[in-house]
Amino acid sequence: MEREGGGGSLFFRGLQNRSHEKMKLRTRKSTLYLSQQKSTGRGGDLLGENIYLVLFTIALRICNCFLVQTSFVPDEYWQSLEVAHHMVFNYGYLTWEWRERLRGYTYPLIFASIYKILHLLGKDSVQLLIWIPRLAQALLSAIADLRLYSLMKQLENQQVARWVFFCQLCSWFTWYCCTRTLTNTMETVLTIIALFYYPLEGSKFMNSVKYSSLVALAFIIRPTALIPWIPLLFRHFWQEQRKLDLILHQFLPVGFVTLSFSLIIDRIFFGQWTLVQYNFLKFNVLQNVGSFYGSHPWHWYFSQGFPAVLGTHLPFFIHGCLLAPKRYRIFLVTVLWTLLVYSMLSHKEFRFIYPVLPFCMVFCGYSLNNLKLWKKPALSFLFLSNMFFALYTGLVHQRGTLDVMTNIQELCYNNTNISSASVLMMMPCHSTPYYSHVHHPLPMRFLQCPPDLTGKSDYLVEADIFYLNPLKWLYREFQNDSTLPTHLIIFSILEEEINPFLISNKYERTAVFFHTHFPERRTGSHIYVYERKLKGKLNQT
Repeated sequence: MEREGGGGSLFFRGLQNRSHEKMKLRTRKSTLYLSQQKSTGRGGDLLGENIYLVLFTIALRICNCFLVQTSFVPDEYWQSLEVAHHMVFNYGYLTWEWRERLRGYTYPLIFASIYKILHLLGKDSVQLLIWIPRLAQALLSAIADLRLYSLMKQLENQQVARWVFFCQLCSWFTWYCCTRTLTNTMETVLTIIALFYYPLEGSKFMNSVKYSSLVALAFIIRPTALIPWIPLLFRHFWQEQRKLDLILHQFLPVGFVTLSFSLIIDRIFFGQWTLVQYNFLKFNVLQNVGSFYGSHPWHWYFSQGFPAVLGTHLPFFIHGCLLAPKRYRIFLVTVLWTLLVYSMLSHKEFRFIYPVLPFCMVFCGYSLNNLKLWKKPALSFLFLSNMFFALYTGLVHQRGTLDVMTNIQELCYNNTNISSASVLMMMPCHSTPYYSHVHHPLPMRFLQCPPDLTGKSDYLVEADIFYLNPLKWLYREFQNDSTLPTHLIIFSILEEEINPFLISNKYERTAVFFHTHFPERRTGSHIYVYERKLKGKLNQT
């Protein structure tokens, strides 16, 4: 009996030990499972990715920011930084779009907030006013890059995500645009982040309120931002079972809140209730006022614009379109739809189709993932070719219009005769930034070019009148020596034509800045700064 009892007790002890071991094992399993959940989920983190990847992406975009020292289009200054400078410091120049209330203050308000903080801290130096907004835009672009990577990791796997991420980072046009203070850049950032929350098959973070809020914000900043989202919104509505609930409880409240937010901001700064999104679409789409600034044939985006923006990614994009699963057809439809819609407008620019570039990177990444032969040469070709275009366009092409602003800065801060100084820019209108890159109430003037809003058939802007006969315009404009500016800024192509005026009024060239290897009809390869002699002596700058 004792043996049996002893054996029984040993048996039950064994059961207890085994059950205790199992309990421990379950605890360890549970802990491991929770840790995996934390690592794969965002866990409340803003970016939700490996810290080293996050730091690398941010560092890359900061380097990107400092390696883009050229100008692209006037809007990166005149529709953002110039407006913000005027909002905070109460001097500067607002273009005709703001007088006609075609633009909203939501986007410039971001930079105005930065300017105000710098001003309150007493750190509003001209260099900080130039670079801090661009660094802020670079940070937002880095977040968008990481969101694209996270999305593809959910939809496919880490390997495909890495190739898409590689394509995104080495795209020359993304490098060229993503740190600029353009509404198109913010539109692209918001589009990528919204796509992360869009209900795609395989996505783990679908959220209709979040993605529709980001789309609505993009629409407020730039109304045409809605164009790429029309196929995506239609697809979501078509596949949604509770369609009425989607519209009444998600889309309509989001639209009401964001539009109210825009109306209130514009009411504060315009001084009256204004629906700028309607005005923007009315002028640029219905009345086609944009064609005043140039027009292109209907096929331009397909024959020139899209291939140029994609660059050497183009063959990989085509290859990826042939290989990608059917669930990515909506991305291809979005790209084609956007190109078709923009092709209907006569005024076309490369930057208008920038927001669909991340969609293209998905197909390029899919192509690289499926390459078996010549993979390393293909990667080398893609990286080196894009870096060449990125560095050339970022450091060489059209840099003169920014470099010449440093000369004006020196005139403001290193000149003892600043009270008598003035500048006339005889260049195509809005060629350079303005007070946001000077930050001093120096009298400056440029040749203006507002479009005709009255319907005159023989309408000519000041810039056109000037270029018809520059010498005649100068003699007519400055009949009195006392009205002559102390400094003239011109493109090199103009020098020979106005040379009699320069000699007769004692102007001498004091600075030369390289601008581009591909001068246009009204520009030149260099920019010249001329300074007027007073009392036989050059003004000190």
